[in-house]
Amino acid sequence: MSEEMNTAGWDAIEEAVTKLYGEQEPKHYGTAIPYMLGGQDPLDGLSAYKAETPSPHWYIVTFGFSELYEKESADSEYSGYGFELSFRVARSEDEEEPPAWALNLLQNMGRYVFSSNNVFAPGDYLDANGPICLGADTELTALAFIPDSDLGTLNTPNGRVEFLQMVGITEDELEAMKIWNTRGLLEAGKAEMPGYITDLSRTSMLHNPAVQESVQVGIDRDGSSTGFLFVDQ
Repeated sequence: MSEEMNTAGWDAIEEAVTKLYGEQEPKHYGTAIPYMLGGQDPLDGLSAYKAETPSPHWYIVTFGFSELYEKESADSEYSGYGFELSFRVARSEDEEEPPAWALNLLQNMGRYVFSSNNVFAPGDYLDANGPICLGADTELTALAFIPDSDLGTLNTPNGRVEFLQMVGITEDELEAMKIWNTRGLLEAGKAEMPGYITDLSRTSMLHNPAVQESVQVGIDRDGSSTGFLFVDQ
């Protein structure tokens, strides 16, 4: 008889998301061939939940940046890379599957981290050098990373896991983040993007004069405090 697999890290994530969405059965997308065995997808899985607040959207969480099974790393404080990603993507009322581009984008984030060993942290941003959804008519060409206000940080049997929410941003928003900082800009524009839901059809928050003024005041007051820029090839 084979020994039962230890899924303590995976279970901890599922338990935390279940507290948010109850017994809703998520749309789950697993990996057929593990990355370590030559598979193309580094993340073991993605789960997408239907969320209604503040507006209908998909809430997608990753499984794989942290240690989902046995503890393998020597770092007892953090699990794996120490984080997982979440992504809130606008959903139409008749939509029954999350958009494939969003799932592919999260796997691309996995490929980036696994190949470079660069990890994401709150306040980081990444220039996608083009639409975050390939071929789409969208102004969103970059990504920002902020603490997930719902999941926060989990203490799992394999160590700590911080959930970071990925947010699609425009080119001018990215430039403002470079001059000021990620959290400041997103806070200034939160009324324009409730819940920081990524909607491919939205225009820049900086088109709103009130947001533009708030950002300028912040830049004048604080200067730049953004430390890192990740550029995807």
